Amino acid sequence: MRDEYDEFGRRVNFKVDQVFEKTEKQHIDLLRKKEKTSSNKKVLEDFIGELDKEKNKDIEKTVNEVSRNFHDIFGVLLPGASSRLEKVYSPSNPDELTGIKLRVSFGGDDEKESLDQLSGGQRSLLSLGLILALLKYQPAPFYVLDEIDSALDLSHTQNIGLMIRKYFSHSQFIIVSLKEGLFQNANVLYKVQFVENRSTITRNVLRR
Repeated sequence: MRDEYDEFGRRVNFKVDQVFEKTEKQHIDLLRKKEKTSSNKKVLEDFIGELDKEKNKDIEKTVNEVSRNFHDIFGVLLPGASSRLEKVYSPSNPDELTGIKLRVSFGGDDEKESLDQLSGGQRSLLSLGLILALLKYQPAPFYVLDEIDSALDLSHTQNIGLMIRKYFSHSQFIIVSLKEGLFQNANVLYKVQFVENRSTITRNVLRR
């Protein structure tokens, strides 16, 4: 009988009751954690949903205001032209904003299907108008622009100066330019010349 008992002991774990109790406690503890995690998940999902609503409101407000600024500024940069921002939504979810499209027309014509249809000068003005529309939405006190009119003719250069004076009267601009159109709209003109093998700078106050 002892030999059989010893043989039986080699094939059966007599501590299985203790293992079962420990495993059962772990199982109960995991169920409790699962329930708590599910409850926290619901709280987090609700919180994320509220954040998404606030984010969408802010995006909607930003796009609408930048679009208005863009329309006004581009109309000064290129008289007779019209521009706007168009929100693009997911086909599967009408509430999910997936992107923004630039829409532009000239002289009352239909809006262009692609920006590739614009000339180089028109694209430069469009880019400048959009950048300045964004800056007007969140203005800074100080800007530095380096030869933004390099691809433009004189009339468009003058329009840039007029637009800056009209829409950015509370900001200071330092603009590097080689064209007279911008000079005429400056408050102070710093003229850099090469005289007798050295650079000289003269300061002229055009308006106060």
